[in-house]
Amino acid sequence: MKKFVLASGSPRRKELLSEIIPEFEIIPAKGEEVIKDTDPAMVVESLSKQKCEEIFHKILTNEGSDIVVIGADTVVSYNQKILGKPCDKADARRMISDFQGDVHQVYTGVTIMYVKDSSEQSFTFHVRTDVEVYDMTDEEIESYISTDEPYDKAGGYGIQGLFGVYVKGIRGDYNNVVGLPVSKLFHECKRLELI
Repeated sequence: MKKFVLASGSPRRKELLSEIIPEFEIIPAKGEEVIKDTDPAMVVESLSKQKCEEIFHKILTNEGSDIVVIGADTVVSYNQKILGKPCDKADARRMISDFQGDVHQVYTGVTIMYVKDSSEQSFTFHVRTDVEVYDMTDEEIESYISTDEPYDKAGGYGIQGLFGVYVKGIRGDYNNVVGLPVSKLFHECKRLELI
């Protein structure tokens, strides 16, 4: 039986992965993220692979060949510019002021690493979801950025939290915006005969 490992400490990813894989271990990647691209889709694919490789190579010797490591990374992009986690209130205000009343994109890259026929295998993909946000008043933005919610999330918001009341609609996978496109992950794992 394969042992699954999630290379992320995100509670949201843990919750989503448990929907398709009941038992797995969590070993968050700690390496420095190296970004060599500006295209959001390429960035998340690269970062998910870096995280996955770090944990895969760390535990492969101890666990043997029956491990499957899943790495993921999510970014928010507006006008092709990546919005990371806001460093302070002014940063959060700027991000949300920019994309309120408009559509932005959320990209999640996922890498799966495993051993097949004594050979290391990996598969990487990304999913994009468009998120439309209602017009927000300055007071609404100030009220939101005065909570703790924006500061540990890409783009300064979590769709599943307080910000959800400002989301007008999405085109694509909701779970992708939360941090892990589990339906695509499930079907790729099935295709690769991992589950």
